[in-house]
Amino acid sequence: MSTSTSPQRTHRYLRLAIGGTVVVIFVAVLAAVPAFGWLSAISDYFYTPARNAFVGALIAASLALLALSGRGAERVILDAAALFAPLVALVPTVIGSGSVPGVDVPCSPCVPPVARPDVANGVVTYLVVLAVVLAVALVLRTLGQAPGSLFSIILGVIVLVLVTVTGLIAPEAFLSFAHVSATVIFFGLIAADAVLNAFWRTSSRTPPRWLRITYIAIAAVLVVDMIVLLAATFARRDADGAAPPWILVGEAVALVVFLLFWILQTWQRWDEDDPASLLPADRRLPPLRRAQATVDR
Repeated sequence: MSTSTSPQRTHRYLRLAIGGTVVVIFVAVLAAVPAFGWLSAISDYFYTPARNAFVGALIAASLALLALSGRGAERVILDAAALFAPLVALVPTVIGSGSVPGVDVPCSPCVPPVARPDVANGVVTYLVVLAVVLAVALVLRTLGQAPGSLFSIILGVIVLVLVTVTGLIAPEAFLSFAHVSATVIFFGLIAADAVLNAFWRTSSRTPPRWLRITYIAIAAVLVVDMIVLLAATFARRDADGAAPPWILVGEAVALVVFLLFWILQTWQRWDEDDPASLLPADRRLPPLRRAQATVDR
């Protein structure tokens, strides 16, 4: 029986926890269905008692993604996903009049006035914490304790400035589009990570062919799903709160596909000595031709 190291166990538990956040979201939504029925989107359940579990799960996933980011290209992708996941949680989707039983929506479709103080509090907290994290990251990088973090820091600064400026200058536009934008970007980043996993080896081996094909299929499904969700979201706005059922289905598909990717990647890296990294031990990506030749075998 092999003995796992403490870093391996920590990595495994964090990965299992991220998969568990998807389960939490589904359970919270299903628990709200008897009282509120089937709403037009999973995101609409933010306005039900499922909100606490929904927000908590996404914040927890964000922290775990940040801890798992590793090195190299995947570090940038997962750090970026960790930046956008809290915005998906803290800024709710717009809803129309009658979309959620018991919620008064006088500005259909929009974020209802009753929810706006909570949104403002959450976004301000997010920005302050992000600023602190970036300051700590800069100090650690200056001390040589955070090599390879430059791109993630730059991205964090861009998000910090963009959210702050948009929220101050155009608060209505921010409330209208922040949730859907953050959602599409988050799942787009997961699709990019799936592609990266298909074409670059982990620290010790190249994924088998069937797994590479599955990763590419996952990326394709996520991209198509995000396009459908965008179209559905704008169709819903144009219909003044009408609720095409495929928004709910599309969000469920995205979560299930994400969970599938995460399960496969966790299985793939379960016994890795350096499981958080796609890079070889020397921290350099293999030359493109050699990497492609390895994949083609």
